[in-house]
Formats: sequence, structure tokens, C-alpha cells
Amino acid sequence: MQNYFELFDLETSFFISDSNLKDSYRREIARFHPDKFASKTDSEKLQALQNTSLLNTAFEMIKSPLNRASYLLKLDGVDPFDEKDTAMDHDFLISQIELREELEVIESKTDTGKLDDFIDRIESHVQSKVESISNAFKDTSDTLEIKKDVRELKFYEQLAKESNKLMDEWL
Repeated sequence: MQNYFELFDLETSFFISDSNLKDSYRREIARFHPDKFASKTDSEKLQALQNTSLLNTAFEMIKSPLNRASYLLKLDGVDPFDEKDTAMDHDFLISQIELREELEVIESKTDTGKLDDFIDRIESHVQSKVESISNAFKDTSDTLEIKKDVRELKFYEQLAKESNKLMDEWL
């Protein structure tokens, strides 16, 4: 598997500087700008396009804490979203159901105030999970704990996306 961190000369780590990532991305992507390949062969143009695509994919993977943590687990041989592994914490599953039901009630009443409060709570859960993942990468190599947190973060990010989309539709 291609190591995306190496494309940007970054340490393979959860802890990266956003500014270093962006600077490296800009530097690398500039090397393959279409204007630099206008007079090149079709093969060279295709290679530049493929390199650009790879850099874009790598950048998107590394810039998001959820994607970065998932990717680091995969590099370690752990698939955080293995469809065969359906075990989840009971309390978290109950919490998922309750949050989804709460969002449905808010949506049915078109209550922007309650939706705004709901979004704030979900964003707080997202930040809490990112901190938990960060601490887990710092303090332990317990990939099962990190995997659990990554899966929970994915749920909260999806719920945040859905609730923000709903707010956008209402405004």
C-alpha cells in the first residue's frame, strides 16, 4: 500500500501540522500543473494527471482526523470498518438510536432552536472522539480501542453532516 504521508514528506503519525500538510500539498501539486505538461507527450500528461489524482486522494485522506486515523489503522493491518466485525458497545448503540430518534422529532417539528442545540451537542461529541483518538495514538498502541473510537467518530460525523444539511434546508 502506498504511504500517503510519504508523498508529502510527513511522518506517518496521527499528529501532523495542518499548515505543513497544506504547504507540502501545494508544493507537490504544483509540480504536476497542466500548464507544465502542455507540450509534453500524451503519456507524460496522463502520468501527471494520475499523480495529481493520487496527491488529491492522499491529501483528503490525511487532512481529516477520521480518515487519517482510519488510514493509520489500515497501515497497521486493521480495518476499522470491517463488515464482518459488527460488535459495538451496547451503550453506544443505545445512544445512536436515541440521537437518531431525537433528530427525527426535531425534524418533524421543524424546530430550528432545538436543531441548533442538537448540532452543538453532536459537534461536541465529534471533538471529544477526536481527542480520545488523539490520546489513544499518543498513549497506547491499542488498535482495538482506536478502532472503536474511529467507528464512533464516523457515526457522529455522519449525524453532524445530516443535521447540518437539515439546517441548511430550513434556512
